[in-house]
Amino acid sequence: MNAHNRGGAGTADARAHRKTFWEAILSKKLVQAELINTTKDGRLRTIDSSVSPILDDQSEIAGFLAIQRDVTDQRRAEERMREQAALLDITQDAVIVRTMNDEILFWNKGAERIYGWSAEEAIGRNALEILYKHIPKQLEEANKSVLHSGEWSGELSQIRRDQNEVIVESRWTLIRDKNGLPVSKLTVNTDVTSKKRLEKQFLRAQRMESVGTLAGGIAHDLNNVLAPVLISLRILRGKLPLPQDQALLDRLESTVQRGAGLVKQVLTFSRGAEIARAVLQIRHLIEDIKRFVKETFPASIEITTNVPRDLWTVSGDATQIHQILLNLCVNSRDAMPNGGTLTIAAENLVVDDNFDQLDVDAKAGAHVAISVSDTGIGISPEIRDKIFEPFFTTKEVGRGTGLGLSTVYAIVKGHGGFVHVQSEVGMGTIFTVYLPATPSQRIEQPVKEPQELIQGNGELILLVDDETAICEITRITLGNNGYRVITSGDGADALTQYFSHRTAIKLVITDISMPVMDGPALIRALRRLDPELCVIATTGLEDKLKVAEMQLSDVQTFLTKPYTAEKLLTGVHDALRSVS
Repeated sequence: MNAHNRGGAGTADARAHRKTFWEAILSKKLVQAELINTTKDGRLRTIDSSVSPILDDQSEIAGFLAIQRDVTDQRRAEERMREQAALLDITQDAVIVRTMNDEILFWNKGAERIYGWSAEEAIGRNALEILYKHIPKQLEEANKSVLHSGEWSGELSQIRRDQNEVIVESRWTLIRDKNGLPVSKLTVNTDVTSKKRLEKQFLRAQRMESVGTLAGGIAHDLNNVLAPVLISLRILRGKLPLPQDQALLDRLESTVQRGAGLVKQVLTFSRGAEIARAVLQIRHLIEDIKRFVKETFPASIEITTNVPRDLWTVSGDATQIHQILLNLCVNSRDAMPNGGTLTIAAENLVVDDNFDQLDVDAKAGAHVAISVSDTGIGISPEIRDKIFEPFFTTKEVGRGTGLGLSTVYAIVKGHGGFVHVQSEVGMGTIFTVYLPATPSQRIEQPVKEPQELIQGNGELILLVDDETAICEITRITLGNNGYRVITSGDGADALTQYFSHRTAIKLVITDISMPVMDGPALIRALRRLDPELCVIATTGLEDKLKVAEMQLSDVQTFLTKPYTAEKLLTGVHDALRSVS
């Protein structure tokens, strides 16, 4: 029996309590009760009282044995502990108390939220068994430090109940008894998993930016090397009519185009390529990729798709999104050298604010989620954070450039989307691309550019470029197709040439980046002399082309190197027609 007397001796509650108390004693039972009495000076004291009747030979009550103990301080301490425990349950951090042998003594609500184990399940178990797959060496250092200095702090990789990784900032404090001997360890862990993930993505973006600066510096020179080769192929085809010569030229053109494509990929992931936006239905692109994959991938790879008929549209560049799908499929193919299943799927998805845990670039709103999954070798955790870095590859020399996934990352980012990767070694990989959707817009049909060669009528063209090879091959191409050409190696000399042939020059083709006087300065000087002059600007860097487009709004045409003879002649024809 437990009884509490919280009033004075003369209260009704006290009388009722005494009656109940004595009725129990007179029934010859042991009575244990906690009594709260008031002392003479008005203080409340908690008394633990035990009263046992003493029976004679006839089993009648002959007396009483009473034991009373003042437990006021003990109960107050327990109450403070309950209040402190309630406060600890409010915090989002995991607060854990362990014995020196790592047996769990206390496990607050924060620990339940972070790790998934309830207090009832965790208390009494060994912390090392439920928090780690493999005991890290860092724990040995932590134990030494906390024994030596009484505290330790650091970052630990642990596991939740569902076996997913959780990264915590951990702070340990040694608890000692009244004799100074260590009895337990107090641990406060803060979940920083999302924070660390975002930090890694930010550092990766910084590395990409650094490589982009380097790539931009060499792209102009590379394009200048490739441009004369690509333009000269048209001339060589006319002078080498034999089939074996044409086959050789085909191979040469393919190689040059591949080199130009690599430069474009470098620029894509480094600074972003120009996006020719249109409303696209991803389902059609997936169907095209499926046909290509079935025709070119090994028969040991099974191809499946899962795309709903009501898939939302996206605003983007069809060529670039096609490149995303192709690069991801090729990556999956290489991950399945002995065959397997490649699955391409898409779905409508509304991204909420919680998606910022997946990627720092994630934005709330309607998205089309495209996933490319395989049953291949998977990606080890050690390299997962590096796969989108340019030139990083696990393939042997000659088998890969390390640009495929880098290009995917850059194109997706350029479209305002983000990429998520799930992979397990030996089980396969899933790449999911999230692209902002445009559910209410209709699909526009792409306009095809004319490819036929257009002849000139003897118009005089001033060609300005500091690359001698480009000047020469462009001069020959224009000359062979009905134009007259005079050349110059820089802007200052071009002005001299213009003054000498001012009345005859119908068009100026000038590079943007040149010594002495660059393209924009030359164009402004020419405009002051003749506001109606027809001008074409060329460059090997797309970002410089964008700047030039903003600064030189009255330029008729912009060409990006390396350009084909078809694009050159079409650009010249359209520019001359625009001012005629």
